[in-house]
Amino acid sequence: MSDERTDKPLDGKRIILGVTGSIAAYKAAELASRLTQLGATVHAILTKNACEFISPLTFRSLTGNPPLTGLFDEPRETGMAHIDIPTGADLLLIAPATANIIGKMASGIADDWLSTAAMVVQCPVVIAPAMNCNMYTNPVVKRNVERLEELGYTFVEPESGRLACGTEGVGRLADPEVIIAEVVSKLRKRDLAGMRLLVTAGPTRERIDAVRFISNDSSGKMGYALARAAAARGAAVTLVSGPTHMSAPANVDIVPVESAKEMRDAVIDRFGDIDVVISAAAVADYTPSNPAAGKIKKTDAPRTLQLEPTEDILKTLGERKTKQILVGFAAETENLIENATQKIKEKNLDLIVANEVAQEERVFGSDSNTVTLITAAGAARELPRMTKLEVADNILDFVRDNHWRAGI
Repeated sequence: MSDERTDKPLDGKRIILGVTGSIAAYKAAELASRLTQLGATVHAILTKNACEFISPLTFRSLTGNPPLTGLFDEPRETGMAHIDIPTGADLLLIAPATANIIGKMASGIADDWLSTAAMVVQCPVVIAPAMNCNMYTNPVVKRNVERLEELGYTFVEPESGRLACGTEGVGRLADPEVIIAEVVSKLRKRDLAGMRLLVTAGPTRERIDAVRFISNDSSGKMGYALARAAAARGAAVTLVSGPTHMSAPANVDIVPVESAKEMRDAVIDRFGDIDVVISAAAVADYTPSNPAAGKIKKTDAPRTLQLEPTEDILKTLGERKTKQILVGFAAETENLIENATQKIKEKNLDLIVANEVAQEERVFGSDSNTVTLITAAGAARELPRMTKLEVADNILDFVRDNHWRAGI
């Protein structure tokens, strides 16, 4: 197993980051930082209103390039920057995108730096809207979005939640990692094309009665990052997901399940047509023996809950596999490497991702993780702390390098 970390997926790419006048403009700073860390050369364009929310100096510091603001404030001594820079771009990302910039682009208006650049670029354009929920659902805005989609522009749908104006609804800028995944999918080499990959994600819920259940702290972020990254790299991805609050990844077939049995059935039913299974779900080890159909009423008497073990899905797959690659996860609070190595043997896996889930590590619900990849041959590589999307790419590198096992 190579000691080299995965290549930066945006190495050598030139990206224009357009920032408009939204309270979510502060998140654009995180996007600029992440894109730069992934190897991209980033040129930020801020509209006049964006400068009211965030300083251009922030983007100069994060990207190393002077941000572009006023249309006639040329940052170069020669040439026409508002033409030259967009002409050489590999991708234009507008995040956050207001209703105003969406309307301008749909109407062909070019009256500031960003709208002019949008008219000049000959590269993929990714737009991440952020606005009041009533604005986002306005028929005029919807028509403009549909018009741009018809022309080939890609939209990263906003999330639902509490907005800056105090209302609840759809309009909050998508999670930066979701936006980054979309950018990477547009630019990176599709080295998993032709591969059929199944990912499990999230927790399971084991019913006690009609309103209560046993579950765990899994957020589903690791599994969803794997699904996004694999789809971006060209794989045909099926995501079998327990209950989560995660946004559905683009270009992924999602199979929602609740219990360990439902997850087991969904995976087994599809296993024969799959090349790779990555089991990132935190499947319950036990389930109530006799769940009640209705709500169990509270009394003053003690109550005993009888549990029985659930089927070990990954072990079953290990017994049935022919040419498939199997990847599992080992979440441990002690003896990490020893316990993970034992699991890879017991379950006939090709790779196990070992991670410490002690309280101080903050793995569940976090956007980052520290893991050790261990192969069936016993080779181990500890990765530095990185985002779960980066962890996903390292796992998928192993899958790619061992694709012969799946006959791809």
